[in-house]
Amino acid sequence: MDVLNAEDQGCGRTIRIGVLTPHAAIGPEEEFPAMAPGRLVTRVARVSSDALAVGDTGNQPTTPPALRALTALPDLRDAARMLATSSSDVVGYASTTTAYAIGFDAETAMVSRLSALFAVPVAATCASAVLALRVLDVERVALIGAPWFDAELNELGAAYFSSQGFDVTSSASAGLSRDPRRIEPAAVCAWTSRHLGDEAEGIFIGGNGFRAAGAIEPLEASIGRPVLTSNQVLLWNLLAHAGASFEINGYGQLFAEKRPSAQAPLDPRARLDKHR
Repeated sequence: MDVLNAEDQGCGRTIRIGVLTPHAAIGPEEEFPAMAPGRLVTRVARVSSDALAVGDTGNQPTTPPALRALTALPDLRDAARMLATSSSDVVGYASTTTAYAIGFDAETAMVSRLSALFAVPVAATCASAVLALRVLDVERVALIGAPWFDAELNELGAAYFSSQGFDVTSSASAGLSRDPRRIEPAAVCAWTSRHLGDEAEGIFIGGNGFRAAGAIEPLEASIGRPVLTSNQVLLWNLLAHAGASFEINGYGQLFAEKRPSAQAPLDPRARLDKHR
């Protein structure tokens, strides 16, 4: 699926982003262009496997074993061929739950394999969130999962960020509609404001199909702390890799921070100094 948000019309180079995801839900292909209107061309390919058992969720894997299965190299190669018809400057793996299921080290290894396949920089959702939290000097983080995340996924999310040295103050699914098309930014703001503890220094709202980007700025204004979402952090990291020079406004203080240099290693394991 191609989302042709813009061609270059005198406002800077158009960034061509390839997206791989195992999920059927619409996510980056809607939120990336909303955050960077007139700047991007996005192509999405969905990773699948004929060998994967399909349950009640159809072709949208949600269990950790199913998500782990789709990170196998043959399936990644098949997905890479789907994107090969269109040249990309960068590629993102858009799946919060995959990272939760496989852990940070395996996610990093998957990114390395994909980068070798595509011969372009690759970023993944949760490793991008780790990097963003460190840029913002957030050590105590509250995790808010998409409404369809179950207790096991929320526990895996807490383990993922704890493994990288963060103090996870809470990890729970948002009590909102399980239909992403029915979730409004105002509802995300209201629910989060009511359920956020004072101990958290920042929030990560997980789920690339949880289209919460529109809630970032009003929620930050309400709670006075950084708010990160899956598609926001992934786009931020991809633009850093692509060397994008344009600004993004209205989607949180993360984009106001100086992104790590495209020439410097983007290693989320390393603590980064803030650049004001």
